Amino acid sequence: MVNKFSTSIQGYNKEEVNSFVAEVTKEYEGMLKKLKSSCDYIESLRRDLKHYKDMESTLNRAILIAEESTSNIKKVAYDESKVILEDAKRNATKVINNALKKAERIESEAETLRRKVSVYKRRFRALVEDQLDETEAFEDSM
Repeated sequence: MVNKFSTSIQGYNKEEVNSFVAEVTKEYEGMLKKLKSSCDYIESLRRDLKHYKDMESTLNRAILIAEESTSNIKKVAYDESKVILEDAKRNATKVINNALKKAERIESEAETLRRKVSVYKRRFRALVEDQLDETEAFEDSM
């Protein structure tokens, strides 16, 4: 802002100079106010930035902890599945062995029954033959 002052015998016109000084002072105060406002705004932005950086750090730690937890859970689940499979295999082996023993016992009982049926048939045949012989002998004697 360039201003030319009128001159008189006593020098520059005091009213013009005072008016100019007042205008410069007013503009200077406005700029100072704007500068203070800008500084306050910058400080507020710095606080916000620090807050967000702290949040970012916290979130990064939380993510790392979550990843570690996930990894640990997967490992525990894998180990547990191995134990379950081993138990299932042992139980399956027991079931198969028990079933084989039961099948052998049933087969043995079936063989014993076959022999008993065979013995019973022979005895029954012998009894029927004895009865036939006695019946023929009785008929012959008559």
